[in-house]
Amino acid sequence: MFDRILIANRGEIACRVAATCRRMGIETVAVYSDADAGARHVAVADMAVRIGPAPVAESYLRGDAIVAAALATGAQAVHPGYGFLSENPDFVEAVEAAGLVFIGPSAAAIRAMGLKDAAKALMERAGVPVVPGYHGADQDDAALAAEAERIGYPALIKAVAGGGGKGMRKVERAADFAAALAAARGEARSAFGNDAVLIEKYVTAPRHIEVQVFGDKHGAAVHLFERDCSLQRRHQKVIEEAPAPGMTAEMRAAMGQAAVDAAKAIGYAGAGTIEFIVDGSEGLRPDGFWFMEMNTRLQVEHPVTEAITGEDLVEWQLRVAAGEPLPKTQGELAIHGHAFEARLYAEDATKGFLPATGRLTHLTFPEGVRADTGVRAGDVITPWYDPMIAKVIVHGPDRAAALQRLARGLEATRVAGSTTNLAFLARLARQADFAAGRVDTGLIERDLAALTTPREPDLAARAAATLAALGLLDAAGPLVGFTLWAPLLRLARLRIGEEDAAHTLAALGAGRFVFDGREVEVRRWDGADLDLRIDGENRRFGVVVAAGAVTIFDGAEAFVARVPDPLAVGAEEAGGDDLRAPMPGLVKRLAAAPGQKVARGDVLVVLEAMKMEHSLLAPRDGAVREAPVPEGAQVEAGAVLVLLEPEE
Repeated sequence: MFDRILIANRGEIACRVAATCRRMGIETVAVYSDADAGARHVAVADMAVRIGPAPVAESYLRGDAIVAAALATGAQAVHPGYGFLSENPDFVEAVEAAGLVFIGPSAAAIRAMGLKDAAKALMERAGVPVVPGYHGADQDDAALAAEAERIGYPALIKAVAGGGGKGMRKVERAADFAAALAAARGEARSAFGNDAVLIEKYVTAPRHIEVQVFGDKHGAAVHLFERDCSLQRRHQKVIEEAPAPGMTAEMRAAMGQAAVDAAKAIGYAGAGTIEFIVDGSEGLRPDGFWFMEMNTRLQVEHPVTEAITGEDLVEWQLRVAAGEPLPKTQGELAIHGHAFEARLYAEDATKGFLPATGRLTHLTFPEGVRADTGVRAGDVITPWYDPMIAKVIVHGPDRAAALQRLARGLEATRVAGSTTNLAFLARLARQADFAAGRVDTGLIERDLAALTTPREPDLAARAAATLAALGLLDAAGPLVGFTLWAPLLRLARLRIGEEDAAHTLAALGAGRFVFDGREVEVRRWDGADLDLRIDGENRRFGVVVAAGAVTIFDGAEAFVARVPDPLAVGAEEAGGDDLRAPMPGLVKRLAAAPGQKVARGDVLVVLEAMKMEHSLLAPRDGAVREAPVPEGAQVEAGAVLVLLEPEE
């Protein structure tokens, strides 16, 4: 076994790998960019090496710097995590050429499965069922359109080098094909440096079910059962679970065998995932699943497999890389209970899931959940990297119990300092179809409005926010001041989100108030949890006071309140005459020029932020007056990208 390894990654996966290494007595070396100098993954490692500035192309994608760091620190092997260089065969060869061990599959195996078209052809030869489609070499627009017609609409355009939903477009009709193809190619070119695509038949009631496989260097291969990853948004996984709801023993055996056959077909060694598209329209059946792709690395959602099998998949990776046989045979593996994983992101679900940034002033998770995270309270979510805050993982004896634990765990998680998708996840955990196991990849989209509409703070939440913002929770007596014969009455102004409100507040005594005519009593306040009694009803809130703001937690809902400064004079935002960057990012494409006529909803700017492209639309009809930011420029949130001529 290795004495010291280098982890060629950052964030939660680097922390996750380090945790297993620590348990096994293996020293770890972290690498970091300038933006990550104080990051959690650096703190938990035994050693750390700077590899460059913040942009990934100058740091985490620099294979030469990572190999040099491994050699300089005496590491014997390199664990790639996922993302970055984890599926780059050239990096694998560079690691091995330096006399180091790559903790993952061979470069040949990665190349065999790296391009979706070649992988599908290989799987067909291995007898693995493949989705009907076209994955040939002819990339002419007209030829691809003809193939889509042959396969039949709806069709799916996918980047051959893709992953994570990038370079993927669903097309409902022939008239939309050309625009969808151009968009998919542009995104693929940006993300992967390869704009080749394939065409697949779109399954109308699709489920995304994947199988965890493991091979060793002695020719053995096993599967560790399936994960259902059907809850997706824009092809990005949101909540994963294991095992898949409705799975039969017959289908599990068929899928497991197909996955093992796929691994053996390329002589696979290490952790891998075979992803299948499943037709869920008539229940799960052995003839209703098809190979989509293989991920030649550890998956983000691997913890749910660990939870139901009791195995540490990172330990398996280390042992296989060290030349040991697989820790268990197929017959020794079994499923125990049910598990869920929810991906907690810094993003605004109410604004199309735009990525968010900010300093995390507070971050806590309740007992009973496993939280895999790469950040701590005080850390900054930057625009440079994926905005994941944590993976919230739960396990229970059955699906209903595990789902209840997930919902409660999300509702008891508290994050302040950045907008998050926590409330969205909590609503999704209690969504009726999901609770009943009726899952498919379109579930979120069908119920998107209900899942993303925020709940407004009620009177009790407003009372809690006002008392906390005015510093009255810790007050020993009534409000300061004097009135004759009646309690002191004052007008309290509060800003919750972007809304200003005025409330009347009077003190009756220590911990007793009248708020907008309702009697409020502070029953308990310990600096984190607040118990209020308002008009005879008991309510509990979480309260965080930091950075000039009060965050009130009402279940998974978070309300941020501030007391407006009466002396502050703020400029009103331009009323529809400008288009501003909703987040920090890179101006990827500028489709507006001075004098150009535009209509409301036209794409004016494509902004690249946190590994995704976002189309910014004209706020109204008009003419472009100015486009002050050129293509290729990095901008901050709020930067003016396009100015329209004032309306007459």
